[in-house]
Amino acid sequence: MPYRNDPDAQSSKHSEQSFFHFKRVAKVPLGIDDDDSFMDMSDEAAHLKPRQQHWANKMQFVLACIGYSVGLGNVWRFPYMCYKSGGGVFLVPYCIILFICSIPLLFMELSVGQYTGRGPIGALGQLCPLFKGAGLASVVVSFLMSTYYSVIIGYSIYYFFTSFKTEMPWIDCSNRWNTPDCWVPQRKEVNYTAPDTSRTPSEEFFENKVLQISAGLEYPGMMRWELFACLVCAWLMVYFATWKSIKSSAKVRYFTATFPFVLIIILMFRAVTLEGADEGLRFFFRPNWSELKNANVWINAASQNFNSLGITFGSMISFASYNKYNNNILRDTISVSLVNMVTSLLVGIFAFSTLGNLALEQNTNVRDVIGDGPGMIFVVYPQAMAKMPYAQLWAVMFFFMLLCLGLNSQFAIVEVVVTSIQDGFPRWIKRHLGYHEIVVLFVCVISCLFGLPNIIQGGIYYFQLMDHYAASVTIMFLAFCQMIAIAWFYGTGRLSKNVKQMTGKAPSFYLKSCWLVLGPCLLFAIWVLSLINYKEPTYHNGRYTYPDWAYGIGWMFASLSLICIPGYALINFMRASGDNFWERIKVTLRPNIYECKICGEHHCEHDYPEQEQYMLAQELGNIYKPATKPGLHQSQPGYNAMHASNTAPHGVHTEYTYQSKEEQATLPTTDQHSVK
Repeated sequence: MPYRNDPDAQSSKHSEQSFFHFKRVAKVPLGIDDDDSFMDMSDEAAHLKPRQQHWANKMQFVLACIGYSVGLGNVWRFPYMCYKSGGGVFLVPYCIILFICSIPLLFMELSVGQYTGRGPIGALGQLCPLFKGAGLASVVVSFLMSTYYSVIIGYSIYYFFTSFKTEMPWIDCSNRWNTPDCWVPQRKEVNYTAPDTSRTPSEEFFENKVLQISAGLEYPGMMRWELFACLVCAWLMVYFATWKSIKSSAKVRYFTATFPFVLIIILMFRAVTLEGADEGLRFFFRPNWSELKNANVWINAASQNFNSLGITFGSMISFASYNKYNNNILRDTISVSLVNMVTSLLVGIFAFSTLGNLALEQNTNVRDVIGDGPGMIFVVYPQAMAKMPYAQLWAVMFFFMLLCLGLNSQFAIVEVVVTSIQDGFPRWIKRHLGYHEIVVLFVCVISCLFGLPNIIQGGIYYFQLMDHYAASVTIMFLAFCQMIAIAWFYGTGRLSKNVKQMTGKAPSFYLKSCWLVLGPCLLFAIWVLSLINYKEPTYHNGRYTYPDWAYGIGWMFASLSLICIPGYALINFMRASGDNFWERIKVTLRPNIYECKICGEHHCEHDYPEQEQYMLAQELGNIYKPATKPGLHQSQPGYNAMHASNTAPHGVHTEYTYQSKEEQATLPTTDQHSVK
């Protein structure tokens, strides 16, 4: 910045300290060193102003939210969960949970992030310090998810480059990795059925060639070096898209968040024309009402809601923390929820139309076509691509779409981890790492190393274990704690007042009732059902059962996030001031939000020290003109806070008079630049 070149300013320790404080609170235009505007924000410090906003325009924020929510969770997890839960009956609890829990919780997260201007740890720490651990738990879940989510991106890269071959290797059984059980689905006659031990070419390509799968988790095998190269390539793309924070990733999302929608619509129209598609659509849309009594259907619907919309992972809070203070949160919530729901339905139509065609060719039921794991993406979809005219072109486009969807979600996961680390340890980072790019590199390298067990020959079993325990078992409990902390302890009244301050309109009765009663009750009921009906995960429809020690590893992953809530609550309780138990509890439940000393508001332009007022004026385009009193000694160039308060002669002072741009244009050039 210009004033830092002045020797007097550099000689003043007070000015040097105010420089960092100014970067945190001043509204500097985009492009002026705004990467590390929150580097000094510590969650341990109280009464901090919200971080400087970064989104260049409204579209960047909306695309970020849509790109994160509409990801592989829609293309893989939604049809798989629907398939696993019996088809159309899954849509009933899915919609109920969507309108009672997911949409109100998404609105709550966007409101909290936008109002506090902090990441998930800092936001919950300000609203309810006792539940600050819920924010930390969200970051832990995001980190664990980033370690294996990138593996799917690596698979997509592998398939993407393989699709360029003249003959795609998953269309026949003439390859060296095929076994005698390989069988090409071809419906030649009505009575033609697949053998009991048959395997499709796409299934054998995925397991025997790509994974080179071992007999189980207890047989780890060798590293798959081809997948290792794809994983490193995936993390390189993630790093160079996020190393400048949202300034770089927002630009990438203009393409990665829009291109998949075009291809999904085209693939859906093609899939519904396949023979047997009507049977798959009947399975998708016709509910078997007796299955509603099955607790696993509700558990899967809740898990899919949170994974699909991206709530309780901390990313939505982080995205909203970069918003303008008066942004319309309700409109964003409706837009993201609607796009996410429509995309899930379109992908469901495409997936189940394809499954109906495969079931017809194999003369089997729709519910018996695929197994567990990411088989929906890398077994069923490649087989569907091979049936299309110009199959090679469609395969290339499809796996490029998967790559875009995976990267969108991975950008958000990495950003929430990086933001939380910078908010929580600003002094340590500034002292040892220094630059935002190094922090991002550190997170990417650590996540990549933790993801290596997924790409050994027994890695798919580890992948399934991580996905079940790290991202499914704990999510509902985290959502329940987050809703309780904000709606009950911080209070719906306070939150409604905050929303009205930002948008001019308080939340509706529907949202308040969902926050206060309906949402927590439904979440608690589903969480209890999940514990009562808990079933240990298996692989390949129960053909492989994990050893007992593997379940211990899974619960260890789950406990890494769950333990953050009581652990951080105990730490805050011990640190709180008070003579007895209840006084300390009251202190830890009291909000710790910045309030201006002049107007009492959270977001305002008051309460700046004198030197920050001056620097703010300088950075916003020289709208203040210094005028020295006639006959008085002119001060030296530049601004020095110590000189202004101590060393100036008695009676000598500088006034700052406001002038518009039109008035400045009429002045001589020397007067316009006299501020120097």
